[in-house]
Amino acid sequence: MPILLKDRILEVLKSQKGFNEKKFEAALKHQSQKGGSLSRILIDSGVLSQKELMLIFSKQLNIPPINLARYKLDLSLLSLFPEKIMREEKVIPISKIGNTVTLAVTDPLNVFLLDKLKAITDYDIEIVLTTEDDIKSIFENFYSGRGFDIKKTIEEMDESGVGVVEVVSEEKIDLSQLADSVKMPLIVKVVNITLLEALKKRASDIHIEPTEDALKIRYRTDGVLHEALSLPKKSQNAVIARIKILSKLDITQMHIPQDGRFRIKVENHEIDFRVSVLPTSFGNKVVLRLLDKSALGTGLDKLGFLPESAAIFKKALEKPYGMILVTGPTGSGKSTTLYSILSELNVPERSIITLEDPVEYQIEGLTQIQARPEIGLTFASGLRSVLRQNPDIIMIGEVRDFETADIAIKASLTGQLVFSTLHTNDAASAITRLIDMGAEPFLIASSLIFTCAQRLARKICPHCKEAYDIPQSVFERLGIDYAIVKKSGKDKFYRGKGCQKCNNTGFLGRMGVLEALMIDDEIRDMIVRKATSDEIKAYAVKHGMRTLRDDAMAKFFIGLTTLEEVLSVTSLD
Repeated sequence: MPILLKDRILEVLKSQKGFNEKKFEAALKHQSQKGGSLSRILIDSGVLSQKELMLIFSKQLNIPPINLARYKLDLSLLSLFPEKIMREEKVIPISKIGNTVTLAVTDPLNVFLLDKLKAITDYDIEIVLTTEDDIKSIFENFYSGRGFDIKKTIEEMDESGVGVVEVVSEEKIDLSQLADSVKMPLIVKVVNITLLEALKKRASDIHIEPTEDALKIRYRTDGVLHEALSLPKKSQNAVIARIKILSKLDITQMHIPQDGRFRIKVENHEIDFRVSVLPTSFGNKVVLRLLDKSALGTGLDKLGFLPESAAIFKKALEKPYGMILVTGPTGSGKSTTLYSILSELNVPERSIITLEDPVEYQIEGLTQIQARPEIGLTFASGLRSVLRQNPDIIMIGEVRDFETADIAIKASLTGQLVFSTLHTNDAASAITRLIDMGAEPFLIASSLIFTCAQRLARKICPHCKEAYDIPQSVFERLGIDYAIVKKSGKDKFYRGKGCQKCNNTGFLGRMGVLEALMIDDEIRDMIVRKATSDEIKAYAVKHGMRTLRDDAMAKFFIGLTTLEEVLSVTSLD
């Protein structure tokens, strides 16, 4: 390494606050005695961070830096260089124009490596700078299939691959064994590793979407879709046929919607997949919902609710009979909340029957019924039959019409505890929705115990959580009363800066945000006289109910989520 550059780096470091010249000199001495990368030695000895070194190199060598976390990587480029070299030397190809390949590197001074790669591939090499953590994240995201390269395998596959998907067709598969089997048909490997990657990334859904010239695969993690990879168009029919076979669906039907499910086993751990197939102009789109029973908490304490909100909900569960409604949009965690409650209430002394469309989690000890409107088994007709089974607790997937609402209300008045869901924006609107369906107000007032509205907010990643300031003007511009902020006593707030653990999103996992409305005598009177949802809500807030926005802001103040996330999942009351 030229002395001139070494001196320039030293001058830059000297200008930084807290620079330790002795550590720097020790690093130089270490390199001169034992060799090795000066960059690595400087980082390991704590002289400076990866990002600081990258910026110094960028300024002194006039090489542009890049944030790989925000860069859309072309997976086909990963096959240009041997994976072993890229891992060891920490380089990633990010673009190819003509005969020139651009590499993201962590050590621009390793000219021997660049010459070696040029000799291996016969490409001209240009470089940009990145950090070692960004490089590691790429390998974590795209090379986690135990050495199996999905892109390369698919491109080597021809149309005959469609014919071999029936080799493995049992309902339960041990993916951890199949992924390691070199004798497995190629398309089966591709589908299995796609499922394994979804589990590794904590995805709740897998979207397999045909386009005009490719098959896109996206994972939904913490409520947000992220593109995982793009497969060649020729693999589309094989991938979709494999999933249909696993789901016991008709692979010859390409023009009608289909629904199915299957179960996989990974290291003695079973996960259910609910499958929805929809015909589109470019072929069948498939969405798989991952249903992991082990992820279900037993009771409300595992759902991330604040203790005050959970306490109100628990008080409602102490009632021997009546109706409890959980409201919110699709994907807000309503079913998970109800299943968690039912898991807690599931004891031999109780008979619990659920009527769902579809049955999401299959739980031992519960009698679960799949609604089938096409054969006349609707929520209403099924509920009549359920009542003849002498249940203690009934869970109805959703109250969709007057007939279902009427039977559910009457069941709750005759000794059953009834749970169900509605699609409304807040807790009070559940009451007026029942009235709009045609239910009698006096019956609603007599049967309803509790309603709540729920949302899911992403949690700040604990591995990269950092404090930062938010000016008063930001709260005022967003319409948030700064007196509430001052009352909280907080002058520091938190966010995730992004790391390998959270795929550089700054968030890891989600938690429930709850608006809990306990029905008291005054609200019952308001129901009977058909008060509006706004009037009921205003009364409840006056008497201590915490709205969705209030509940989310409380989580923000204690550092569980960010202000941006609060604003995205709740509206101003």
